Amino acid sequence: MTQTYTVADYLLDRLAQIGIRHVFGVPGDYNLQFLDHVIAHPQITWVGCANELNAAYAADGYARCKPAAALLTTFGVGELSALNGVAGSYAEYLPVIHVVGTPAQRAQRAGDLLHHSLGDGDFTHFARIAKEVSVAQANLTADNAAREIDRLIDAALLEHRPVYLMLPSDVAEAPLPAKPAPLMLRQARLSRSALQAFIAAAREKLQSARQVSLLADFLADRFGVETALDNWMQEVAIPHATLLLGKGVLDENRDGFVGTYSGGASAAATKTLIENADVVITVGVRLTDTITGGFTHHLPAEKCIDIQPFEAWVGRQRFSRIPMCAAVQALHRLTLSLASRWPLPTIGRPALPEGDGEGLDQHAFWRQIQDFLRPGDIVLAEQGTACFGAATLTLPRGSRMIVQSLWGSIGYTLPATFGVQTAEPQRRVVLLIGDGAAQLTVQELGSMLRDGLKPVIFVLNNQGYTIERAIHGPEQSYNDIARWNWTQLPTALADGRPVTALRVSQPEALRQALSEAAQGDRLAFIEVMLPKMDIPELLDTISRVIQSRNAAA
Repeated sequence: MTQTYTVADYLLDRLAQIGIRHVFGVPGDYNLQFLDHVIAHPQITWVGCANELNAAYAADGYARCKPAAALLTTFGVGELSALNGVAGSYAEYLPVIHVVGTPAQRAQRAGDLLHHSLGDGDFTHFARIAKEVSVAQANLTADNAAREIDRLIDAALLEHRPVYLMLPSDVAEAPLPAKPAPLMLRQARLSRSALQAFIAAAREKLQSARQVSLLADFLADRFGVETALDNWMQEVAIPHATLLLGKGVLDENRDGFVGTYSGGASAAATKTLIENADVVITVGVRLTDTITGGFTHHLPAEKCIDIQPFEAWVGRQRFSRIPMCAAVQALHRLTLSLASRWPLPTIGRPALPEGDGEGLDQHAFWRQIQDFLRPGDIVLAEQGTACFGAATLTLPRGSRMIVQSLWGSIGYTLPATFGVQTAEPQRRVVLLIGDGAAQLTVQELGSMLRDGLKPVIFVLNNQGYTIERAIHGPEQSYNDIARWNWTQLPTALADGRPVTALRVSQPEALRQALSEAAQGDRLAFIEVMLPKMDIPELLDTISRVIQSRNAAA
């Protein structure tokens, strides 16, 4: 007997066609019919998570490594639990396809008072909420399924943001007449006249410049111009830097790289070489508070050429309908003809600070982590001491860093590590997370061990929410957390699978732990004991600014 081809099969085939190989989520009775098809699909693997929030974080991490990610939750309770993670993907431009299993159409039409609803017969409450953090939404029926699935996937890939897809349990099983034809995806629209006008305006600004610098950020990664930027900086020797959100977008070992730019909190040489240029070219930059030292940057629009995903600016002049890749390629060609006017200045790389004593503190820790990193690593750094300490690292060639400095949801990086390592099983993944953040999402450590993944995880134990202590209330009890015996936790979650769990409190013990973790034959979990109020210099600067901005006028 020929097996019926269904809406569920169509959706999964489309996900596979765009490069998705895993679906993250939690089962619930409204998505179980669809889940049967996930399990049966020849190209897609189900990845069950400990809860829906973690699943959303994992999907976010996966989408940073693959063309897109898929997240499956159940109606109401499941999707709302995931909403924080999806909002982070929206804020930071990640294409996550959120599939929500909903009650059968007949139950919705009847207004039945079903579980997981608000008990009022209205099944659209949560779709209205989701609209705020997605670029397209659909409620599938047997008649519209193929068209709407294609529309949402197209929107997610074009705009690099989440989409929201309601899949009633009966619709998942509805038959479709045929398998999908090749997917025709929209491309960002290019106005040739706008591009020529942009080039002319950029040429006029650049011709009179004696010094030019370039600053790149996370949107350069999201919209696929990392290779184009690399080619550009190889051929045009100008000082260049990234902000923390985009750290790793540029090769940090090239002669022209001047460090991580953080506004007034930058190293002096980095700040001077970027800000004192006559023209600053910014690519994919969003000047948010925590990555600019609390808006202490000095980059007046009048001297900037700014490239955004779908438009470009020369000073205050806007040029619409120019995709980022077209603008980058145009500026590459233009600056090649002018580069002889801009001799590369002597660049002194900012050095990691020396430790203040013989014990293990922030300075000693980051110096050893610098030596531990190797080409090709993917480093995730949690918002807090981990993130701002990692800002001072020089990433080896081919490495990348993942931070969530805009959305900044603490606990994000641990389940995101699960998603990243699932997407990139052959690369070494290194997680740096504080003890306070880890308590929010550590359940997903069990999922990593279940799936045989082998990241290296550092839990920076400084006795609570140190980033909050730095901003306000250093001795207040609300910044304390429960004391855990961290090194026993991995063994409890491993269920007999091999795992390395170590606690270190001295530099030599850390060196030995790093040597053991470098073997890479199992998941390594290293608790690093650090002084309670020892914080990286960058965090100290930013926390003071945040405290001032949060205070009463």
